[in-house]
Amino acid sequence: MSARTGLLETPHGAIETPVFMPVGTKATVKAMTPEEVERLGARIILANTFHLLLRPGDEIIRGLGGLHRFMNWPRPILTDSGGFQVFSLAKLRKLTEEGVEFRSPLDGSAVFLSPENAMRIQENLGADIIMCFDECTPWPADFGQAMESAELTARWAARCKAAHQRADQSLFGIVQGGVHPQPREWSARATTDIGFDGYAIGGLSVGEPKYDMIAMLSVMDRELPRTQPRYLMGVGTPVDFVIGVENGIDMFDCVLPTRTARTARLYTNEGLLNMRNAEHAANPAPPSSSCECYVCRNYSRAYLRHLYMANEILAPRLGTWHNLHFFLSLMENIRSAIRDNTLSGLKQRVMMVYGQKEFAGDQRD
Repeated sequence: MSARTGLLETPHGAIETPVFMPVGTKATVKAMTPEEVERLGARIILANTFHLLLRPGDEIIRGLGGLHRFMNWPRPILTDSGGFQVFSLAKLRKLTEEGVEFRSPLDGSAVFLSPENAMRIQENLGADIIMCFDECTPWPADFGQAMESAELTARWAARCKAAHQRADQSLFGIVQGGVHPQPREWSARATTDIGFDGYAIGGLSVGEPKYDMIAMLSVMDRELPRTQPRYLMGVGTPVDFVIGVENGIDMFDCVLPTRTARTARLYTNEGLLNMRNAEHAANPAPPSSSCECYVCRNYSRAYLRHLYMANEILAPRLGTWHNLHFFLSLMENIRSAIRDNTLSGLKQRVMMVYGQKEFAGDQRD
């Protein structure tokens, strides 16, 4: 088992790993103040280069002192490169060797991203950790498509490293290759040959069966250096956490805790709750009796259901507060379990609660 703990040093403080990074796409973790997110235990957050380029603009943020000052977040920040939008906005973009031209989802205007300007934008934003510009391999993709994507990502990675100028920012390379072992292996070797401060695994949790994701994590565990941080991009269910750290993953991010909170779903040690269900209408119990978060100490299921049914603004705020606490606390427990050599027991408990649902639909002999 490759699970490990570590300490990642940045200009805005050290980060204990493995770590979960709440997503603040547009320079805000939805429904929460930065002070609240910090008090919950978050030590690094993620922001989205593409969306901040569109609004308010990286030059404006640079002029206002950088992303940390702009959003009043004193701790480390990681910015992605916009590469995921190559995948998610496929119908609005044109991809070439030089880069990607998008149609802005805001007003339809042309937006061009290349390895070079992805570096410039992220340097303007001023994050502690920045990402190479990559092509996120879609699923399904055959062997040839996966290999082409991995090769393009490697060529772009070399251009990113050449364009990167700020010594106070760590630059991570990204490994692609879909769910095919050989493109993944090739991508890992090509990326590490270029040489980066850390290595990210992209193109997973984009629709592929869970077993395929696990198989690729095993490949990455063999191929990526153990002397530098490993970041599994956009992946983060409770099951993903325990399986990821077993394969040497140090960093995770995911919109799940905030997005599910907005749809009335709360994560607990006992399972996932839908707070709109009628069974909660008169229930005086907290969402979870085993949770010590502010929400569970002060509010009942009945009250939370009322807020959601009434579409009150407080509902997603309290739901997000609870879910972020659950995810950050789970990662803290994982770190403790690695140090105490009890990770297998923690994994078993997580799998009992969430495993069956997450592996539903996967078929293996």
